Amino acid sequence: MSGRPSGPGFSGLVVHPWVFGASVTVIVAFIVATLSSLATAELVFSRISTFITAYFGWFLVLSVQGFLLTAIYFALSRFGHIRIGGLEARPEYSRLSWFAMLFSAGMGIGLMFWSVAEPVTHLQAPPGAEGMTSAGAMRAMDLTFLHWGLHAWGVYALVGLSLAYFHFNRGLPLTIRSAFQPLLGRHINGPAGTVIDVLAVVATLFGVATSLGLGVSQINAGLHYLAGIPVSVPVQLVLIVGITLVATLSVVAGLDRGIKRLSQLNLVTALMLLAFVLLAGPTLFLLKSFVQHTGHYLQNLLTLGSWTETYVRDTSWQADWTVFYWAWWIAWSPFVGMFIARISRGRTVREFVLGVLLVPSVFTFIWITVFGGTAVHEALFMDAGIVEQVNRDVSTALFALLQGYPFAMLTSALAIVLIFVFFITSSDSGSLVIDIITSGGRLNPPVAQRVFWALGEGVVAGVLLVGGGLVALRTAAIAAGLPFAIVLAVMAWCLWRAFSAEVPPPRPAGRPPVASPGG
Repeated sequence: MSGRPSGPGFSGLVVHPWVFGASVTVIVAFIVATLSSLATAELVFSRISTFITAYFGWFLVLSVQGFLLTAIYFALSRFGHIRIGGLEARPEYSRLSWFAMLFSAGMGIGLMFWSVAEPVTHLQAPPGAEGMTSAGAMRAMDLTFLHWGLHAWGVYALVGLSLAYFHFNRGLPLTIRSAFQPLLGRHINGPAGTVIDVLAVVATLFGVATSLGLGVSQINAGLHYLAGIPVSVPVQLVLIVGITLVATLSVVAGLDRGIKRLSQLNLVTALMLLAFVLLAGPTLFLLKSFVQHTGHYLQNLLTLGSWTETYVRDTSWQADWTVFYWAWWIAWSPFVGMFIARISRGRTVREFVLGVLLVPSVFTFIWITVFGGTAVHEALFMDAGIVEQVNRDVSTALFALLQGYPFAMLTSALAIVLIFVFFITSSDSGSLVIDIITSGGRLNPPVAQRVFWALGEGVVAGVLLVGGGLVALRTAAIAAGLPFAIVLAVMAWCLWRAFSAEVPPPRPAGRPPVASPGG
């Protein structure tokens, strides 16, 4: 097939020469430019982030709202019965394994980082409510649910569904350009398709690197709590090197023995930590909170998802939070979407969309309620110092919470293991997806190439930490997410056209079919 690599473009490699070469060139240029002048890089990162969020934040809000509604439409419309892979296709993985891989690859590290810190931060000065009050707590949880709930998974569902359909049903390579076949036709194998795939590679790499940077910051904070290891960029760089090398072992093990088993291990470990905090914390308060917060979030879903801070002046709240998250999820979407597509053959469109939207979102809401709700309870009713600790260093928020309960050293160690495995599964999944794209859509490209991309993710994460810390991580996600939002909007239209061709609308009752020109 012409969309696949025409042969080893470089000696010993099986790659699409233009996609691989252009992607490596862009990434190397970024690394060299950043390291050549760290002070300038930090300033540039800050200005790029400010410009994009100030002038294009509304577009990202509109896009993500539209992606969620489009995914729901596909699930509930006449297209819902379409089966990925054809009528005879059956799922490759059990539902439990499928759900575990969805969650681990989707947003594990970020959720570990922000599940305590974000609700506590919003609680102090929530937009539209008074801080440190019950109304402020409700607003804080609404916003946290918004950032981690259905909207994020709506982006992933749309991308994953597009890639899965065009690969398994149309026989096209499993790469981003294939989703544009209804628009570009045979030109998906030309320069336009190459540009789309390069954008996907860059967005994926920076999206994953952002999460890895956040994860290693939190691991460093946990090790400082457990063993007194100092919190510093050099220590974080050492951690990135060590964990990335471990991640390569998972890469070599492959999808079934590597990512699948680690995802299942992570799900069990997460459930253990979740159950402990639920039972050791304010259990009744948390059970009531889950019901109340979930209901309030669903009642206000469209309002929350459409809010653009229009009538508020001189504030960067939405730019710092919602716009950053939407760009981050969009930047992650080629990675998570392709990974979901890779493991979802045999499921119907309805099952795919509802599974991707609902199951991880419900688990996420439970997680945020237990960890974030416990922290909010402490901040409002116990004066336990959690607010001061979060304000001092958001990386330590989870460990500050666990410190107030029995077996703090054990649960903190368990949390570090959980973040560690999330790091590995994110790196492993990301390197698999990037390698698939740069090899022209091959499902099982050479392991050495996946190792190359796994190491590349670690290098970029390290460069971002050195070149500007959290500001650089935020900017990387935002800068990669904005152009890809446009790509995803066109992708949604292409998928609608393809579905419409396969399942045309029913004719009105009593109207005869239109005769063909030769009939």
